Amino acid sequence: MNKETQAISNDMGQLAEDARALLTATADVAGEKVGEARKRLAVALESAKEIAGRVRAKAVEGAKVADQAVHEHPYQAIAIGVGVGALLGYLIARRCKGKCD
Repeated sequence: MNKETQAISNDMGQLAEDARALLTATADVAGEKVGEARKRLAVALESAKEIAGRVRAKAVEGAKVADQAVHEHPYQAIAIGVGVGALLGYLIARRCKGKCD
């Protein structure tokens, strides 16, 4: 996982922990609105868990497909990487021609 993905994962975990803590803290609070809000929050947490699981599964599947493609066609993968690197280098050099130090 890259740093941004890991940070998002950590943030989502912290949000889920905070939501569970809120549910626990408001367990003894009476009131119709609080009860409804607790139910909605519980449903939202379950939905978020399901969505996160599906996203994780799709990411793993995509990584496996990419890995398989690179193993099946290593020279083409290298050529594509070199080509993209060269194109980016050219574009950056062209943009920085008079502006960059």
